[in-house]
Amino acid sequence: MMKKIIVICCFVTLFGLSCFGQDAAAQPEYTNQFWYLPKMQSLLSDFDTKELQSIYEPVVVTVPPSNTWRDICVMPDGEIRIYGSQGKKNFHDKGERIYLASRDCGLSWKKFSASREELGQSVRSPYSGKYITVIVAGEFWHYSPKEAGTYVITSPDSPASTNLTWKKISDRPYQNFRTLIPLRSRQRWIAPAQIGHPGQVVLLLSDDDGETWREVLLKSVAKHEIKPPHQGLRWQNGACEPTITELADGTLMLIARTSQDYHYRYISRDGGETWSDPEPSRFHGTLTMPTLYRLSDGRTLFFWCNTQPLPEIRHENQFPPLSKGEITGEGGEDVFTNRDANHAAISDDDGKTWKGFREIWLNTIRNDADFRTKGGNNDVLDKSIHQFEALELPFGKVLLSFGQHSVSRKVVIFDPKWLYEKSRVEDFRTGMGGLSTQVYLKSVSGNFRGFAGHCAWNRTNGAVMTPDPDGNFQEALLISRIKDERLFSEVQGAVWNFPAAGKGEIKVRLQVKGEGIRLSLTDHWFNPIDVTIKDSAQFTFVVGKKDLPADGWAEVRIVWDTEKRTAELLNGDKVLVRNEIQAETQHGLSYLHIQSLAETEDIKGTLIKKLEMKTFE
Repeated sequence: MMKKIIVICCFVTLFGLSCFGQDAAAQPEYTNQFWYLPKMQSLLSDFDTKELQSIYEPVVVTVPPSNTWRDICVMPDGEIRIYGSQGKKNFHDKGERIYLASRDCGLSWKKFSASREELGQSVRSPYSGKYITVIVAGEFWHYSPKEAGTYVITSPDSPASTNLTWKKISDRPYQNFRTLIPLRSRQRWIAPAQIGHPGQVVLLLSDDDGETWREVLLKSVAKHEIKPPHQGLRWQNGACEPTITELADGTLMLIARTSQDYHYRYISRDGGETWSDPEPSRFHGTLTMPTLYRLSDGRTLFFWCNTQPLPEIRHENQFPPLSKGEITGEGGEDVFTNRDANHAAISDDDGKTWKGFREIWLNTIRNDADFRTKGGNNDVLDKSIHQFEALELPFGKVLLSFGQHSVSRKVVIFDPKWLYEKSRVEDFRTGMGGLSTQVYLKSVSGNFRGFAGHCAWNRTNGAVMTPDPDGNFQEALLISRIKDERLFSEVQGAVWNFPAAGKGEIKVRLQVKGEGIRLSLTDHWFNPIDVTIKDSAQFTFVVGKKDLPADGWAEVRIVWDTEKRTAELLNGDKVLVRNEIQAETQHGLSYLHIQSLAETEDIKGTLIKKLEMKTFE
């Protein structure tokens, strides 16, 4: 009798845990959220299989048809679709609705017309199998009712279906919905969004597979304040574009965009009913979209712009004059200087620690003198590479869409194993594609101005390739300073990313011909021209002619240990300088920032021949 009681109790305990106390009869069975992976794999030829398996670092496979947001979905047979539009006559025109389709796991794509009535981007319910999305009236490319508000749309069979059920769930037109999240720990949908600007996170929760929804509001983050080095205010974003992942124990982690130097984090331990107060996450990021994505093996990816914008200048003095809202930060930003590099990190332990912090992409137009008008502005006004949408593929690969304008946005495939690398080398044999070197031209500032892109400055090359003085038909990177009244700042620099490490070594092969350079190690991207790096970097060193041989190439090394909080600059085995850490870091260092020391014109500058990094961890 005792054995029977024990068996019954164990069964009840296990079943109760799986349902989190909900009534068993009302709890549909949870099916695999990654149901599509075997279907995708079944579509691959032997050649396609080898092609997909061979991908390692990010490889561009197409350009998404629209500003990346919520556009990717998977058909019942494993076909991937990215919805969007073409042929827009102006920024406000919706254009013709289309989609890109891939039947080989994203390796190749074809374009098709799409009906405005079909569902499009949606998530298949792991509870019932229907497809579901939430939109605001008039949003995206859907036909939708004229009555304002928020609607849930469902289809019983496919994202391509026009057999749709529309249901209004709120009179409030919420903003910036992210992809719906079905929980594993209980039958619940969460739709992350925001309310207005400066922005407050709102979550819509459904416990009946999308039939009814209720609202949960989260606290906003404090506004940006004018403190050194800032002389003006940033665009005031209280908490926007929230992204959520469910951890192994059912805890929910939410990260939101803010106006501060960091994305902010919220935690819920009751399925989204209540949340902690916002606190800075470990991820640097300002006025850019964060995205969490949980893989089928339980690891978590994070996509964001690990970047620091230039300090705000005094907006009252800018010409042409800014609007009152742009000056106060309540009506927009003057310029984004931190949206030309995006990043990925991975966690094996539910967000306790993270690895990688690698650049997925550098904006291919980051140096362009017509940056503001490049490609026209009927499509999208912003030329950035922030905003992300991810999808796991067979063999552990990941499809990632990012960016806004057609001249900058991309879809790539990469292997998360690439994030675990422990070294990187740059010898410039393939040019400067792996570095940020842009300098900014004096430009029109502000949000929406005539035909030009919003919050953007035109650019040009700062550091450039030049012939090796050894006359060997090779080239080297020249970092100098040139008198040019067209520039916002004449300071030149180069910024290079490597896999994050708490202990490591950087080697720099160089010749100082002019005034010398500053070498700084940091845990996030700074603009090449940002002179605040000397105070903000974890470690910074000055290298001049006196530190190196009189002629020819030399190699300096920086050896760091963030646990010991020290770093040394060496020439060969000779220690030139030993510095203490001057800024805290939670995940090691991932950037070398090189900047000219010249305060006036310095044509000769400094030559860089090779950069090399390795970790000691």
